[in-house]
Amino acid sequence: MTPQASTPAYRRLSVEERRSQLLDAALSLFAHRAPEEVSLDDVAEAAGVSRPLVYRYFPGGKQQLYEAALRSAADELRHCFDEPHEGPRLPRLSRALDRYLAFVDQHGAGFSALLQGGSVVETSRTTAIVDGVRRAAAEHILSHLGVAGPGPRLRMTVRMWITAVEAASLIWLDEDEQPPVDELRDWLVEQFVAGLEVTARRDAQTEELVRELAADL
Repeated sequence: MTPQASTPAYRRLSVEERRSQLLDAALSLFAHRAPEEVSLDDVAEAAGVSRPLVYRYFPGGKQQLYEAALRSAADELRHCFDEPHEGPRLPRLSRALDRYLAFVDQHGAGFSALLQGGSVVETSRTTAIVDGVRRAAAEHILSHLGVAGPGPRLRMTVRMWITAVEAASLIWLDEDEQPPVDELRDWLVEQFVAGLEVTARRDAQTEELVRELAADL
């Protein structure tokens, strides 16, 4: 007799593995379609499971799944700004932007739905998740700048720049990812420095920082 080809043994996923699988499927869908256009049936089909199984892990339905997916995306974005405190400071910022823009490119048309709001499933909780990413990014950048006790003008400059990066990312997607991503990254770093230079005219702390950054180059 000809031996039958063996088939891979079925392995039951753990609770965390199954939850991760469903979140990955949801994020993949949200990356290309607005949340209100994605149904639980779509998520179940993408994950290769039944709709009742999706409800088992997310009994709150689509809203709970969307918020969980948003938290997952937010965690990934926070990691974009993780960078060793070594070497000149502006190159660190460039590397963080490389990771951030790679995330934007990966999620494409869904970046707005995932992180900018405007969805019918947006709530105060989802808004807080997104705001948490912005605040975490600001804290990372201020930490890398190495300024002890940054004052309100410097903090505002950094937070305004993060908002500008978000806006530029959305426009970049709308403009068919032009200019090239490396040019966009360098331009955003230059805008950051320009913003610091404007603030330095009114703030001694930022003026000292600008001198230090110039000495780093």
